[in-house]
Amino acid sequence: MARYYIGTAGWSYKDWEGIVYPQRKPQGFHPLLLLAQYINIVEINSTFYRPPPIQMTLSWIKRVADYPDFLFSIKLHQVFTHERKGFTQKDIDNFKFGIEPLRAKSMLASILIQFPWSFINTVAHIEYLTSLFKSFGDFPLALEVRHSSWNTQNFFELLSEHKVCFCNIDQPIFRNSIKPSAINTNPDFSYVRLHGRNYENWFKKNAGRDERYNYLYAKEELEDWVKKIKDLGNQSKKVLVITNNHYRGQALANALQIKNLITNEKVEIPFPLLTQYPVLKEIVEKIKSGQLDLFGEEEEEKEKEKNKE
Repeated sequence: MARYYIGTAGWSYKDWEGIVYPQRKPQGFHPLLLLAQYINIVEINSTFYRPPPIQMTLSWIKRVADYPDFLFSIKLHQVFTHERKGFTQKDIDNFKFGIEPLRAKSMLASILIQFPWSFINTVAHIEYLTSLFKSFGDFPLALEVRHSSWNTQNFFELLSEHKVCFCNIDQPIFRNSIKPSAINTNPDFSYVRLHGRNYENWFKKNAGRDERYNYLYAKEELEDWVKKIKDLGNQSKKVLVITNNHYRGQALANALQIKNLITNEKVEIPFPLLTQYPVLKEIVEKIKSGQLDLFGEEEEEKEKEKNKE
C-alpha cells in the first residue's frame, strides 16, 4: 500500500501571518516546526533562486527532528532549468553537496526539475534533459513540464529509462497546456503539483507571484484529483502531493482537505486557518478540551448523540 505525503510548496510567506501562523509568536517559533504538526512534506522553493548551504539543510533537519517521517522535496536551481547555460560541473556538485544531509537522513523525497511552459519537446531539449538526468542521476528526480508537446509515449519511456518521476500537474488549461493526468514513470514514487486555476493572471505579464497563484480549490475539484492520486498510489510506493496555490494560506487549506479525502479521517487544522476558511470545519479533528468550540450548540448535541450509539 502506498504512503501519501501531502504538503505545501514553501512556508516563507508574509501573507500567512495571522492565517497560518499566529500574529504573536511564542519564543522559539519557526514556521517549519508548526507545519510539521499538520503535514508530512514540504517543497523547498528557495533552492530555485540560490543553492542551499549545507548549514541551512542541517537546520531544516534539526527543526523537524521530532517528526522522523517528514520529507523534503528540493527544487533544482534555475540555472539548470530556465537559463540552461553558463553552469559548470562545480555548480552541479555544489548543489548536490548542499542537500546531501537530507539524503543521508532518508528525508529527501526528490529533486524537482521544473521547466517553464516555453520549454517544448524538441530534439535539442530531449538531449539536454538526458544530460541533466545523468548529472543528477544519483538522486531521486522528478520532472515538471507544462507544454502539451511532452505528452508522448516516447517521452514517458525516456523518463522510465532514467528512473525519473513524471510530475502530474494542475494548472490553468490553455491551448498547448499539458492536462491533468495520473502518469507514473518510476515505481518508487509519484508526484502531483497543484498550481491553482487562476486563468486571468496565469500568463499576465505584470502579474506578481501572489496574483498568479491566488486560487482556492473547491472540494469537488479536489475530489477529481484524489481519484488520480489514489490511482498513482496503485502504481508506486509513495505519492508526493504538493499544493502551490500559496496565497493567504490556501495551499495549506487545500492540502489538509486532500489529506482528509484520502484518509477519510478528521484532521487537525491551525486555528487561524480555520477561522479564515470556515469550509474546513467539516474535516476538523474532534475538539480538544480547552479549544474554542467550533460548532453551534445544535451540532454539538448531534455529536454527543452519535457518541452514545
